[in-house]
Amino acid sequence: METGLISPPASAASASADEQKITGYGWKALAGSAIGYAMDGFDLLILGFMLSAISADLHLTPGQAGSLVTWTLVGAVAGGILFGSLSDHYGRIRVLTWTIVLFAVFTGLCAFAQGYWDLLVYRTIAGIGLGGEFGIGMALAAEAWPAKHRARVSSYVALGWQAGVLGAALLTPLLLPSIGWRGMFLVGVIPAVVAWVIRNRLHEPEVFVRSAARKKAPKGRSFRLLVKDARTTRTSLGIVVLCAVQNFGYYGIMIWMPSFLANKLGFNLTKSALWTSVTILGMMAGIFVFGQLADRIGRKPSFLLFQAGAVAMVLAYAQLDDPIAMLWAGALMGLFVNGMLGGYGALMSEAYPTEARATAQNVLFNIGRAVGGFGPVVVGALATQYSFQVAIALLAAIYVLDMVATLFLIPELKGVELE
Repeated sequence: METGLISPPASAASASADEQKITGYGWKALAGSAIGYAMDGFDLLILGFMLSAISADLHLTPGQAGSLVTWTLVGAVAGGILFGSLSDHYGRIRVLTWTIVLFAVFTGLCAFAQGYWDLLVYRTIAGIGLGGEFGIGMALAAEAWPAKHRARVSSYVALGWQAGVLGAALLTPLLLPSIGWRGMFLVGVIPAVVAWVIRNRLHEPEVFVRSAARKKAPKGRSFRLLVKDARTTRTSLGIVVLCAVQNFGYYGIMIWMPSFLANKLGFNLTKSALWTSVTILGMMAGIFVFGQLADRIGRKPSFLLFQAGAVAMVLAYAQLDDPIAMLWAGALMGLFVNGMLGGYGALMSEAYPTEARATAQNVLFNIGRAVGGFGPVVVGALATQYSFQVAIALLAAIYVLDMVATLFLIPELKGVELE
């Protein structure tokens, strides 16, 4: 049954009737959400590229430099927990505006940092804004599009993240030598301004308005709805496992890839950015394909297919030492490893009611992000003790865990009507 969020349900579930439900509001909601995700991805990757320059300028130790990434993710977890619940209570658009302003102000302040401690504070608070924005945008897009296209629109929003990451990989080598790391932080404010302008032209989704009109949930109720019964608790646990594996693998690979290519294979910043960009293009292709597939064959089969592909490609990649082979295999590995990001938004939107949807998106994904934040630490430690290839190979085991969680904890929710 179609949700009919944008227009009244059609009497027949024809393709043409379904297409008529995708209106200008749906496209605006998609654009605003995707640009917000681009803001998130751009910010995190430019930080990875700039750590050496920041460390040299502010005389940071390797531990201090790494903590800038860690505390950005800590802030994101805190922001996700706080703002997800607030948006379920006060509305998507209003709270999204708060998160974007918070991110923009403190990202801009990073450009004027004079030392480690003030930069750490700015990065942490900017991370709070990022974490708050992350899940609310996905809930907004899912509520604005019909059920038949829900996995696809979720994958389109997720592509915004990768577009931001790709933009960072391409722009940083061009701009960093001329405007420095301070200028790059100011560039990072631009996507936030664009997202703010678009979202100021949006109203609340109709499904949220109807839910709010029926009852005003007390503050904190949205958290309880994530574990309201045994079935929901199992689903929440399964989603946390999926999100943790996703973030662990993603950050473990992407944070260390530029340094590995530069230090072990002798690539300069431009060449490292090329390798990273090709891998990211593979990730973008995977996200797009996942959304198309999940709307056709279902959520669980799509997850299991990509998880099995991730195991195979991570193990294959770990055996390579030829730069050209690593380039193309990296793209294929990225397709499977990060393609699953295209399915989490739809899965979480369908598993929880409107009064807890943004809370679920933010809390569950950011718990996974908190666990995944240890990815760079673990991969770095293993790479130091053994080799980068050994560290990558051991990541294959976590995707086996992913498959177990999908089989036993994740329900199939393709086409379900939003509550």
